[in-house]
Amino acid sequence: MTKTILIVDDSESIRQVVGITLKGAGYEVIEAYDGRDALSKLTGQKVHLIVSDVNMPNLDGIGLVKEVKQHSQYKFTPIMMLTTEAGDSMKMAGKAAGAKAWLVKPFQPAALLAAVARLA
Repeated sequence: MTKTILIVDDSESIRQVVGITLKGAGYEVIEAYDGRDALSKLTGQKVHLIVSDVNMPNLDGIGLVKEVKQHSQYKFTPIMMLTTEAGDSMKMAGKAAGAKAWLVKPFQPAALLAAVARLA
């Protein structure tokens, strides 16, 4: 069974790079441009992992994690933050909200795939 990953980032180029990397490894990808868009795409299908930026308009990544954890169908879906934010306070906020991993941009495709393989 192919695993589905939701990529959430307001940068189209980041969504493309992450999407190409994941599709090349055999994953199915859903893309969203911010947290609100991501929530609108969680329509009951199985999502094995969410990879989200932190800094986005409308609903940021930490807010998205909190919202996802409120949905009974998705509360156990692992969420990885992929962001330029490297500060400990932001990482602690992400972990407190329920994020399972933190990868800092720019990233190496191999590091992304290793983290995804552990979580998805």
